[in-house]
Amino acid sequence: MSSSGAVENGRQSAPPRTEVPQQRPFQRPPQRWVLAESHPLEAAALAKAARLPPVLAELLLARSISTAAQAHDFLNPAPAQLHDPFLMLGMTAAVERLEAAIAKREPILLYGDYDVDGTTAVVLLKTAIEMLGGIVRFHIPHRLREGYGLQSSVIEAAHADGVRLVITVDTGMRAFAEAETARRLGLDLIVTDHHLCAAGDAIPHAFAILNPNQHGCAYPEKSLCGAAIAMKLAQAILARRDPARTRDKTLPSFIKMAAIATIADAVPLHGENRVIAALGLRELRSPSGAGLRALFAAAALDPAARQLTGFDVAFRIAPRINAAGRMDVASEVIELFSTRDPVRAAELAAKLERLNRERREAESIALASIESRLAADAVLALQLPEEPQCDRLLVIDGDGWHRGVIGILASRVVERTARPAIVISVEDGIAHGSGRSVDGFQLLNAIESCADLFTRFGGHAFAIGFAMPAVALPELKRRLRLYADEHLAARQPERLLRIHAELPLDRITPVLVGFLRKLEPFGHGNSEPLFIARKARLLAAPRIMKDRHIRLELAQEPDQTPAQSSAHDPILAGSSSSIRAVGWDLAPRAVELALARGSLVDLAYRIRENDHPEFGGLEVEIAGIELSGA
Repeated sequence: MSSSGAVENGRQSAPPRTEVPQQRPFQRPPQRWVLAESHPLEAAALAKAARLPPVLAELLLARSISTAAQAHDFLNPAPAQLHDPFLMLGMTAAVERLEAAIAKREPILLYGDYDVDGTTAVVLLKTAIEMLGGIVRFHIPHRLREGYGLQSSVIEAAHADGVRLVITVDTGMRAFAEAETARRLGLDLIVTDHHLCAAGDAIPHAFAILNPNQHGCAYPEKSLCGAAIAMKLAQAILARRDPARTRDKTLPSFIKMAAIATIADAVPLHGENRVIAALGLRELRSPSGAGLRALFAAAALDPAARQLTGFDVAFRIAPRINAAGRMDVASEVIELFSTRDPVRAAELAAKLERLNRERREAESIALASIESRLAADAVLALQLPEEPQCDRLLVIDGDGWHRGVIGILASRVVERTARPAIVISVEDGIAHGSGRSVDGFQLLNAIESCADLFTRFGGHAFAIGFAMPAVALPELKRRLRLYADEHLAARQPERLLRIHAELPLDRITPVLVGFLRKLEPFGHGNSEPLFIARKARLLAAPRIMKDRHIRLELAQEPDQTPAQSSAHDPILAGSSSSIRAVGWDLAPRAVELALARGSLVDLAYRIRENDHPEFGGLEVEIAGIELSGA
């Protein structure tokens, strides 16, 4: 558990997730607390067998971990838990073709994507091939001029320039026409990608395809990101030359980049993905390259001062890498991680910092427009109650919105409305869309039902992108409305606060926090634990910070019945009589509940460690607050 925000004047500031102004002119969907089912007997047995606190055993059971051996492996990720890359379908053919190209000194073109996953994948594979003496060229498409995906024009130009092998990273699973172009030219194409296959499991005609999701692939981890698949190819080819050096030196170095992409791409952090993320964060404590050091400095991160977390990567490192592809030329990310010149690395990192600021500004402008529309729709729904209140799947378009931020905007809309959302930027008669979904709704299936409208599209269950003629937008909205009416009819939008376990405030101890820290890194599929404490008493009136946030001083009522069979557990006993709590953007809620000294409240919270030398210590971050008994 680490501090999630910077410390200002002895207080934690709001975490970076609030970097875009949170304008709220409309009523958000209601929040509902959902407490996970407890398993006290199973938790007690696992806690005893694995010598763990019962609350940690309960959290492990929720992750389908029920034995001491499974708990040990989960809490102690190790290189031995990584899978053999040759288990992946197509790996042997890909390695042999790549080895032949290196031996013949054939120029090899790496074709990537402009996000964190795509650029880090290029860096990994480029480094590995050059270590073996290969000749590497790379192409990262320009988001605005070229758009996502493999382009036949680039393949044709590469062929004319002597390239006979093209390897895609983080793209290519739907490049059917482009694969035919390569075949027609006599150019070998190796596709490395993690995106879902087209309908019917159709795959492009290629020399080899590396994707655990393709039919017939027995690779155990199906949810690797693109950079992790590239790392697997790099590991396979390097290990054929020098297995000991690859295992002991090269792979630990490569896993740093794969970890950044794994966390940034929000793939589920379980199985091998968890191992990659955990080991990579461990290696990132000692960034060796000039580019990584410059990027950490730009993000004001000092890995020597404190342990890096998944939060640091997701909200401080990844946005700066992504900014290049969103706002300018992503190829400069490759240069950043390739250069050995610290001066040049600092220049490139400074540029990424500037581009990230521009990204935030563009996002803020478009978000204000979107929120105004959502507010107007809410007013209209009140005036016309006989009409449907709101589309179940939101499709919001605007002229000239920066295409580099529409994916982020879609995420913001989902956060605010609890509905799947697609945000579209219209430029020169072309509509460019990006969508994000909610649990239980496959957004890729939704847009596949409209496949004939798109010039190109792709993605996965929770994130999609497409391009199409703007004149077809009304038809797209009509079809998606019908699709959502059928597939989301029984679902009411609501913000679910999923609480993982009950933990009274007086059970929070440094020892327990040390155990809970072993659950990191947190992210999609391995959520940070959210606890509930009932009947906590305010020792003073709420302190309002910056008119938006609150700070509370709380004590657990002594008659609280400890949950998770922890009443006599020495690990959970002996905390201080009071604890600080901070609630971001909860000042209006404090007024609404009329909180005052002596108020009894139920809290949904996360544990935080404030590392400020003067005001540090354990505290809790409030995710939800209600009056006890409400």
